[in-house]
Amino acid sequence: MSIVSSLSPRALAAPESGIVELVNYARGREGLLPLWVGEGDLPTPDFISRAAMDALASGETFYTWQRGIPELRQALSDYYDRHFGIRLPVEHFYVTGSGMQAIQIAVQALTSPDDELVYLSPSWPNIAAALEISGARSVGVELQFEGGKWAVDLDRIETAITPKTKGIFINTPSNPTGWTATKQDLGDLLALARRHGLWIMADEIYARYYFAGGRAPSFLDVMDEGDKVIFVNSFSKNWSMTGWRVGWIVAPPEMGQVLENLIQYSTSGVAQFMQKGAVAALDQGDDFVAANIAKAARSRDILCDALVATNRVETLKPDGAIYAFLKIDGVADSRKAALDIVDKTGVGLAPGTAFGPGGELFLRACFLRDPTQVAIAAERLCDYILKL
Repeated sequence: MSIVSSLSPRALAAPESGIVELVNYARGREGLLPLWVGEGDLPTPDFISRAAMDALASGETFYTWQRGIPELRQALSDYYDRHFGIRLPVEHFYVTGSGMQAIQIAVQALTSPDDELVYLSPSWPNIAAALEISGARSVGVELQFEGGKWAVDLDRIETAITPKTKGIFINTPSNPTGWTATKQDLGDLLALARRHGLWIMADEIYARYYFAGGRAPSFLDVMDEGDKVIFVNSFSKNWSMTGWRVGWIVAPPEMGQVLENLIQYSTSGVAQFMQKGAVAALDQGDDFVAANIAKAARSRDILCDALVATNRVETLKPDGAIYAFLKIDGVADSRKAALDIVDKTGVGLAPGTAFGPGGELFLRACFLRDPTQVAIAAERLCDYILKL
């Protein structure tokens, strides 16, 4: 018997990331324009890094609060007051070692082995994988795609609900589709969850990337006290902090001890000096976030306008998030196409096969980059598409 075959079936069943496969295949090539992962092209701004370095230099390297340092939880409360128009006491906030860990902890809190959680597909693949690894079952419900736009079908979701269903995972604005729920959509989804006694796990990481202005509709706009809604989020996208691995959960205070315990037995908390950087991001970073959003909007227009002009790409400009999800005439295998595109054009795209049911014919491009670089990528892609 091999060493690997003696490992846990759950570990062996963990899928390889279809996004990481492409990144590993072509990472470091000369002239590469990497649009495959969900991050911008700017390093973390100095005011954030300096706050972390100052804390590190002053010796803030000891064990700290499992739920997050008081300054960061207060900064999160203030952030929601400014941008969501709601004052939540600090007892609602829990700091995690990344948005991914926030999802893992939420999955652990809400599901037991053999339970089910419904999610909308195509979707960032990590939610389904987190469920399966935990022993729960992920149930994908496909968004509708018509005329380049995505929409949610409540009847499809209700049909997918069984006695084993514990909740619904909703990511809006969506990675990878850009689908952005309206306030009416969110109210309908919440009403559905209430009828069936289900949790809503709300991933609103892209709420600020809403190109109609302001921020995207949130479950905070429609929920009442006592509703079973847990939010997962991250510092990665807004403040160019993808490598920091700091996230947060917003949850009812009654869950506090449970969430603290789950943090304790996974990472035992986030380093205090990193949390000081996160405080600076929230307190001083509104202008930086606004500039990131404006850059994403310009690059979105450049990329989508160029691709649609080929008359070979079915997509519309997404309402939110930082991705164009492209359906190209003649592409039947998006993994094969992504490999071919990076070989022939030097543009790295993520294959739609990585995003579950409904994504097989699509390719994802992250446009949170310098508009000049995006214009070059668009030119290369258009040339490739017109030769198909």
